[in-house]
Amino acid sequence: MRHTFFCIDGHTAGNPVRLVAGGAPLLKGGSMSERRQDFLTRFDWIRTGLCFEPRGHAMMSGGFLYPPTLPDTDIGILFIETSGCLPMCGHGTIGMITFGLEHGLIQPRGPGRLKVEVPAGVIDIAYETEGDRVTAVRITNVPAYVAAKGVKIEVEGLGPLTVDVAYGGNYYAIVEPQGPYTGLDDMGAEWLVEMGRRVRAAMQDAVEPVHPLDPTIRGVSHVLWADKPRGEGADGRNAVFYGEGAIDRSPCGTGTSARLAHLADRGTLKPGDRFVHESYIGSRFIGRVEAAAELGGVPAIIPSIEGSAIATGFNTIWIDRADPFWKGFAVQ
Repeated sequence: MRHTFFCIDGHTAGNPVRLVAGGAPLLKGGSMSERRQDFLTRFDWIRTGLCFEPRGHAMMSGGFLYPPTLPDTDIGILFIETSGCLPMCGHGTIGMITFGLEHGLIQPRGPGRLKVEVPAGVIDIAYETEGDRVTAVRITNVPAYVAAKGVKIEVEGLGPLTVDVAYGGNYYAIVEPQGPYTGLDDMGAEWLVEMGRRVRAAMQDAVEPVHPLDPTIRGVSHVLWADKPRGEGADGRNAVFYGEGAIDRSPCGTGTSARLAHLADRGTLKPGDRFVHESYIGSRFIGRVEAAAELGGVPAIIPSIEGSAIATGFNTIWIDRADPFWKGFAVQ
């Protein structure tokens, strides 16, 4: 059987976004979190088929728009990428909201604002337009917090590391310069990918963070290599490793949220402070600590992330079960 998916392709700050505007499966569940579990159980072949080779690549990311389950929300989003069906994706949200608004797939109840239901919770969106173009999207994200501090691991090729874990919609191992890791420009992308795999594996053996309110959100899935800023006007820089061979080309929305929580926990940032975050390629998100918060009795913050996205074209993709690679594949 041939399955057809109509997609709007583009990027947010350099990282790909594939909005699947036609062909989304009907899902069971009374919330986007429950729908995510249903998708993982019955339809994960769509994710792998659309994101992995030969129809995608290591960095591919995107998702689907769904009617929300909550009456006071405008739209629901389900995220897919090479690392899985994520609870939240910041750069993907910016891209899908941009493409959805520009092509009439999202009809907001009021101009310039949306309330969006994602598997991790409810996020608020503020967006700006010029003519028929969406020029900026700001996400007020789900609460972010520090889940573990000072986790000591031993990594082949790096030696002993001390790593913190923070949540910004996904769980991140945050590695600051130490030992052989002297900064992003000294290492190179291939090194960051290979060591990212090793750090993630070591962290997964050492600790399993669990979301205080949703136990389906658990485990360290991403590694954030932190560094000092390179460009004028930036406050920090990072390279996020995800999947099996990807370095986020954007500054990473949930990664920026996790980093904001990390720095706020240290007292480096406080409510009202902004933090301009650079990516590995130099693109930027504007992060902000909107407020202090609490998540299941744990101190947290409400972060926001602002960025922009560009649509690059339409793409009609077939997944045909006569194709020996219909589920996709990854080369490591």
